[in-house]
Amino acid sequence: MPTGIEVTKAALDDFKKIQEYMLLARKENATETYAKLKDEYLTIKALLHVSGVNLVDIDKIKE
Repeated sequence: MPTGIEVTKAALDDFKKIQEYMLLARKENATETYAKLKDEYLTIKALLHVSGVNLVDIDKIKE
């Protein structure tokens, strides 16, 4: 069973990757891809927020 720290680390890693893909999708004007990624982004952002992670400095999307 993963610990809270392990879950948070995995979520942070996913958050970073999703943000990179979102920025790329925005650059390529891939609106459907961006919308799907945004759903994942918001879910992980909510999980990290509940876990007490301060997203101010690491959130590149700011949505």
